[in-house]
Amino acid sequence: MRPPVRPDDDPRNTQVFLRRTLLEQGYDDYAISRMVKDCVLARVRRGAYADWAAGKVLPAAGRHGLVARAVVQQAKTPVVLSHVSAALEYDVPDWGLDLDDVHVTRLDGRLGRHEAGVHQHCGKVLAGDVVRMNGVDVMSATRAALEVTTVAGVEASLAVVNHLLHAGHTTLRQLAERYAVMDHWPNTLHTDVVLRLADPRIESLGETRTYHLCFRHSLPMPEPQYEIKDERGVVVARVDFAWPSLGVFLEFDGKVKYEKLLAPGESASPVVIREKRREDEIRRLTGWRCIRLTWADLAQPDRTATMIRAALERAAA
Repeated sequence: MRPPVRPDDDPRNTQVFLRRTLLEQGYDDYAISRMVKDCVLARVRRGAYADWAAGKVLPAAGRHGLVARAVVQQAKTPVVLSHVSAALEYDVPDWGLDLDDVHVTRLDGRLGRHEAGVHQHCGKVLAGDVVRMNGVDVMSATRAALEVTTVAGVEASLAVVNHLLHAGHTTLRQLAERYAVMDHWPNTLHTDVVLRLADPRIESLGETRTYHLCFRHSLPMPEPQYEIKDERGVVVARVDFAWPSLGVFLEFDGKVKYEKLLAPGESASPVVIREKRREDEIRRLTGWRCIRLTWADLAQPDRTATMIRAALERAAA
């Protein structure tokens, strides 16, 4: 596994200070209140503070990370970030994840509890389960991936697992081996489904949600990242998904996709033109039909599934 690389000044790694630490440093409650009022410190949770400027720019997942660091410091027993809170340290997509609770697992083997925005879990921690990530102890990517499937839906869990697989933080074999020793874990109903659908070739949240849409609506499952070759057998393109036997390929058009293709100082228009030329070349080489989806299509899964089914049926006719 390779850890994600965050620069030292990444606001997500901002240090969290507990009230007791600030008091030890010579501040009193009045001084702490003034620093909060003057936008020097931001209150992360009761009795915990962080740099105001860093906290201001963080999205929901980043703010969750600060709260999680405070929870670990305030815990009265040794704990490690787990489940969703651990997965976020690997920069997984947070779509569909509940960020209201910080998830930690007790290391003393005792029963956990759920209160005040903190969900304590108990569970057998094996050698290699705990790693140091971004300055905090978290569950390994393999265990965190499996844990997420016990607290999130199939689609959101699949997005997390595919991200960890594609980024190289875990493998299908490691997931299967760790899953095999998850004796008596609660809420594993979704885990088997997610592992059957997981594929390291799937590169983005949009692609994962598209793949899940096909599964959820009993459509023929496409092949991810299908290579297109020219007349000499040279790979000239890869499409997000393809049904080779039907002569159909599918591309998911997300904003991030076009941003990745932009040259320095380039606007989106040339990229769109290049993408259109690329599609035309794929059509010329294969004679296949193209389906294009956007985020708006994923927001209407029933309608989109009907559209895809009709396109596949026309191609098969």
